[in-house]
Amino acid sequence: MPDYSDVLERLLVEPGKPARLHARDTAWKGGPRFQHLAKKEAKEKAREILDRLKAELADAQNVLWASDTYSLLVVLQALDAAGKDGTIKHVMSGVNPQGCEVTSFKQPSAEELDHDFLWRCAKRVPERGRIGIFNRSYYEEVLVVRVHPELLEYQKLPPDTPSGKHLWKSRFEQINAFEEHLDRCGTRIVKLFLHLSKDEQKERFLARLDDPEKQWKFSRADLAERGHWDEYMAAYEDALTATSTPWAPWYVIPADHKYVARTLVAAILVQTIEGLDLAYPQLDAKQIAALEEARRHLQGEGSADEGSGEA
Repeated sequence: MPDYSDVLERLLVEPGKPARLHARDTAWKGGPRFQHLAKKEAKEKAREILDRLKAELADAQNVLWASDTYSLLVVLQALDAAGKDGTIKHVMSGVNPQGCEVTSFKQPSAEELDHDFLWRCAKRVPERGRIGIFNRSYYEEVLVVRVHPELLEYQKLPPDTPSGKHLWKSRFEQINAFEEHLDRCGTRIVKLFLHLSKDEQKERFLARLDDPEKQWKFSRADLAERGHWDEYMAAYEDALTATSTPWAPWYVIPADHKYVARTLVAAILVQTIEGLDLAYPQLDAKQIAALEEARRHLQGEGSADEGSGEA
């Protein structure tokens, strides 16, 4: 893979430092590789790079699967219309579906509310050799629930549970501990926030209203949540700042240009898997001997078939 480290470093929320979402350009095109191009040209260039990255991701997934030592968990968070579904569709289109699973987390069920807030996600963590994608995640508990604290009433929390800002601090600590545990057990975690501008969200909502194939995606609830834009930005700022760690970093993906966002996401995933320095399993002498025996058997089987045909 070409060296994109300078680009990816810009997207990283450095552990221990503020996320500074207000200072991040949602329309950034990925630096010199894209910045000088017109929009149409940039789109074509990004697609070209994305196609190469998808092929590299497929190769990396094969080694991940064969090594059966690590797994990759991708946590994808964003506001409505930021492109989560499209990112998953386009970036993961080249991987083997047998080794990749997408889980979308909606409103918690009654059963899920009878467990701790991490439970429903913990049981969907990918096993070794596989890629798991969380379309929304346990982070909803420090984002949506923070913006709508009335949802806490349904969670049956013990009376000694911290309240107010102490509750969110406690949950950040629990999330960090959970993710560190996963990392120590071989699950590498990549967290992606698709950072969309309010103006671009408006344009995408209007496009949904005008497109019969996308109208079903629109809900009046989307407008209601848009009314809490500033509250969500504050919640994301706190969450990303508190939970970007060396073992589970956050990347803020500029999402106003879908084609650039998808390319950047693919580059991060390829870099993460390649950074594990994996290789296909090496066979020992006994296994190699067994392969040679199988080869001789199959070759002999072919000769026997030819002989019987002539008779």
